[in-house]
Amino acid sequence: MMDLSPFLRMRKKELLEYLHFLLWHYRVVDAFWFLYTEEERGRQAAERLNERVWERVSALAARDLCTRFAIKDGGLEGFGKLLRLYPWTVLLDYKIEQSPNQVVVTVPKCATQEARRRRGLPEYACQEMHRREFTRLAQEVDPRIKITCDFAPPGRPPTEPDCRWRFRIEDQRIEPAGELPTDHARQ
Repeated sequence: MMDLSPFLRMRKKELLEYLHFLLWHYRVVDAFWFLYTEEERGRQAAERLNERVWERVSALAARDLCTRFAIKDGGLEGFGKLLRLYPWTVLLDYKIEQSPNQVVVTVPKCATQEARRRRGLPEYACQEMHRREFTRLAQEVDPRIKITCDFAPPGRPPTEPDCRWRFRIEDQRIEPAGELPTDHARQ
């Protein structure tokens, strides 16, 4: 059980400062976990473990956020609400563009990849980890949401942001080309 009593006496500014502290340390723990795993087991092992961790953690986060913040909407509307509360959206300053047909998430500068570049370390392959993470987030809101990666490290164009992802709900009905649907198929 958590003792939240110290927070009951804090003002809004202090609570926000503590939230900043928690999010910063959330990122620091993740970074050192990856770096030390990479150091002990190699980058490929660290990447595979990272994929498994974030696939699991994102599903738990999504369920908890949906419960705590009463996100009941399905589809892209509910997914957009969830994304705006997801810790990594805040930590990495995700840019979220939402329309009725899709949600686009762009990460202009990934702090994790930037830190590796500054230290002379190669970018790590994060696409599969994010695909799993985003898939689990989306599935908790609506299993129909499909994910596409436009680009992610390594190998993205140098003038682009670090990564960009698209989320859509694809129509489950596929009609043969050249044929008009029957009235039954339209229902």
